Amino acid sequence: MVKTNAMRLLDQAEIEYSALEYEVDESDLSGVHVAETSGLEVERVFKTLVARTEPGGIHVFCIPSGDELDLKKAAAQTKNKRVEMIHMKELLGLTGYIRGGCSPIGMKKKYPTFIDETAVLFDTIYVSGGQRGVQIEIAPETLAGFVDAEFKELTK
Repeated sequence: MVKTNAMRLLDQAEIEYSALEYEVDESDLSGVHVAETSGLEVERVFKTLVARTEPGGIHVFCIPSGDELDLKKAAAQTKNKRVEMIHMKELLGLTGYIRGGCSPIGMKKKYPTFIDETAVLFDTIYVSGGQRGVQIEIAPETLAGFVDAEFKELTK
């Protein structure tokens, strides 16, 4: 298995995780597809979304792959007036990651990060390993501690 930057960072910090490889389908990069092809519970596979907040800032949201980010809740939880998703073409420049491989671990900059509160219902959750075809299984509290994230209600 290829070691991604996210895995190297976890290794350096001596954080326990496991990696899972899956077959990439370029026509469906959704977390739901990842869960279905890997035999995982959709509720445990979290997608990483990047949004712009008003007044001006970038925030990261990790939510269950089958759910939708509630922009009003996200704005309230981040104490901002408005939250809107960034344009896909901005993702690589802001995070260092491409669509379908965006991990909350190891972004170019440290952005305020929020994980949906449902994550704590599970011993472990899955997030992108930093490239398409790789997921990282990690305890939600461990992930939150490593990326300095808060658990909040974020979904519709």
